[in-house]
Amino acid sequence: MTTTNYIQFDADDLDAAKGKGLISTIERDLDINAVPFNSDNEKAPTHRVYAKSPRGHDIEVGGIWKKKNAEGKPYYTLSIKRLSFNANLGRFPGQDDPTLQAIIEWEPRD
Repeated sequence: MTTTNYIQFDADDLDAAKGKGLISTIERDLDINAVPFNSDNEKAPTHRVYAKSPRGHDIEVGGIWKKKNAEGKPYYTLSIKRLSFNANLGRFPGQDDPTLQAIIEWEPRD
């Protein structure tokens, strides 16, 4: 079985970790790289997300944001605007590696 829709980070501290992953949809398979992004803007993403163009150029396609749920616990969201792709990051069922994050797609809210 091939794992799809994930990011494998290189450290437990996701805010500072780099990551590589895959997003698969009916239309495409997209290899992605997540690169930490530092900003004084509290609404800025924690990571910029890149993919390769057909000729192999790195293209910025989206970002990862750190948010807090109703209980005040942190979680991460991923957005690739051009594809209208939005997702939360979380763990796959039965795995406890904090560096492996499932990409759990959700529909945009209007």
